[in-house]
Amino acid sequence: MSNCGRMLPDVWARIVRAALPQDCLLCGAWSGDAPLCSPCFGELPPLPPGCPVCAMPSPGGAVCGACMNDPPQFDATVAAWRYAYPVDLLVHSLKFHGRLALAALFARALAGRVAHADVVIAMPLHPARLAERGFNQAAEIARRLARLKRSTLLADGARRIRHTLPQTGLALPQRRRNVRGAFACDRSFAGARVAVVDDVMTTGATLGELAKALKRAGAARVENWVVARTLD
Repeated sequence: MSNCGRMLPDVWARIVRAALPQDCLLCGAWSGDAPLCSPCFGELPPLPPGCPVCAMPSPGGAVCGACMNDPPQFDATVAAWRYAYPVDLLVHSLKFHGRLALAALFARALAGRVAHADVVIAMPLHPARLAERGFNQAAEIARRLARLKRSTLLADGARRIRHTLPQTGLALPQRRRNVRGAFACDRSFAGARVAVVDDVMTTGATLGELAKALKRAGAARVENWVVARTLD
C-alpha cells in the first residue's frame, strides 16, 4: 500500500473525531462521541421514589395525595432526573445554545425508563416562540426517543394556539390560567396511548392543559416523558 493509502484512514479518523464531541461538557475530560463522560453521567441527580402520576416524591412510590384529591388530566409521568445542578445546566445548553448532542443523550436516558407508546409528540411551541428560538428542543428529544422506542412520532400532533407568557415566577393558579386553552389537536387520537415529551416539568400546568386537549381528541392515556422534574 502506498503512503497515501496508509494515510487516508488516519486522516478520516481525525476528521470524524473533530466532528464529534470530544470533551465532557461538565468536567472537560475525554468523552468520545458522547457529550458527557461516564463518571459525570453517573452522577446526575436521581429522583427519589415518586408518585407514578406526577413524579413528585411519595413514600413507596404510591399515588400522592395531591393527585388523589385533584387528579390531573395526564395519567403518568416519567422523568430521567431531578431538575438540579448540573441537569439544569445541560437543559439550558440544549435549549438556548443548540447543543443537539444532548437531545440524543436525554432520549437514551428516557428510553430505558419508559414503555412503548402508540404515539409520541413533543410539547409544541407557539410559532412566534419557535421563530425566536429557531428550534424546539422537545421536538429534538422526541424525534430521537420515538426512534429508539419504535413509536410513531407525530410532528403535527398538537398545536400551540396561544402565545402565553413564560411560566417562570407564576404561582400554580396563575400558571393554569396562563395556559388555559393554549393547545389544539387537529387529528383524532381515538384509543391511543400518547406520550408527550418535554424537557422540564415544574408544576405540570402546561402538560396538564395539553393532556386535556389530547383527551378531547380521543386519547385513552396520556403520559409525560420529561428529562427533569422540579421538586421545589
